[in-house]
Amino acid sequence: MPGRTKGRHKSAEAVRAAARVQGLDRLMIETDAPYLTPVPHRGKPNEPAYVRHTAEYAAEMFGVELEYLAEVTRSNTVKFFGLK
Repeated sequence: MPGRTKGRHKSAEAVRAAARVQGLDRLMIETDAPYLTPVPHRGKPNEPAYVRHTAEYAAEMFGVELEYLAEVTRSNTVKFFGLK
């Protein structure tokens, strides 16, 4: 998010820019465990349970509700992996 890097990984701006360019129709959310632990868990090892923080930030970045982002990323994941 432009100008909003406090508490975020400033070096990840390229990742945020790529997410914005690709848009929601191809977005999937993942964890970088055990690295890049999100706020408010910074300083601890990352774990998959913290992926919600990434999703919350992405929802804010795209200007959508978290529930909508969850639906879209689930659908994208199902399509990408050919799941039923």
